[in-house]
Amino acid sequence: MDQDGSQDRTLRERLIDVGADLVMSEGTGALGLREIARRAGVSHGAPRRYFPTHQSLLSAIARRGFADLGDRFAALAAGAGDSSPRERVRAIGCAYVGYALEHPGMFELMFRHDLLDSTGQEPSDGPRLRESTLPLFGLLVSLVGRCGAAEPAVTAAALWANLHGVAQLWGWGSLPLALGEDAAVGVERLVDAAVDTHLGGAPA
Repeated sequence: MDQDGSQDRTLRERLIDVGADLVMSEGTGALGLREIARRAGVSHGAPRRYFPTHQSLLSAIARRGFADLGDRFAALAAGAGDSSPRERVRAIGCAYVGYALEHPGMFELMFRHDLLDSTGQEPSDGPRLRESTLPLFGLLVSLVGRCGAAEPAVTAAALWANLHGVAQLWGWGSLPLALGEDAAVGVERLVDAAVDTHLGGAPA
């Protein structure tokens, strides 16, 4: 790659890095083009050279979130050892909800409808954001199938929806309020309940 191409890639990645840091620390409301450009040390018009629309930059930042979540899943798989498929499903569920609670701004961005829709995205922007969910969902479907589910894709989709709801409602404070002061009822218990609901009761 020539020097100009290398510089372009470096600046493009820096803009994404800055945006990722911003959404992690300050939430989605901080992701204005001007603020990202300012923190990256470039003119406010510079991001347009690499991202034709604001949405395309936000999608690139959100894809970083999916990559980070995928890395967490991969680390779990590498350390799974002799874990059963069901134990791996539970670990993935805890990691998914944990990521949402640890990085609420990024999690919100990753599932913004206007970004997932990708209608206005240029082909040069890279893979559509919705496609970033497919490898993670495919992993869940595979594990759910190995647990003996009759319809792995449907069961995995229902479980994912359940886990996503746990993440959002816990983050908003609704579930802690509804469950009261019982410290034993935490996120992991809710993940266990979701897994048992969709895969059947825990094996003896």
